Amino acid sequence: MKKFLLAAVATALLGTSAAFAQVFVRVAPPPPIVEHRPVRPGARYAWVGGYHRWDGRAYVWVPGRWAIPPRRGGMWVPGHWRHQPRGYVWIPGHWRY
Repeated sequence: MKKFLLAAVATALLGTSAAFAQVFVRVAPPPPIVEHRPVRPGARYAWVGGYHRWDGRAYVWVPGRWAIPPRRGGMWVPGHWRHQPRGYVWIPGHWRY
């Protein structure tokens, strides 16, 4: 019974957090900043490019970085802002295998 209740609560929390995850911004994002990548720290690293993040009042640049994929063979798919009728919404980047 405890496991069932725990699973139900976890599902409810995940469902409500996903509903609030999308934030629509009425102002278009600025063009991306051209970044100069530092030397790759090792062969397993992949570049995760920078992006403009909305902080509730304005766009703020988050610089790119080198990262090791969680599993071998991962490629980073960059996030992007998508225009929709209600405004711009952030589509997060993710690892593709």
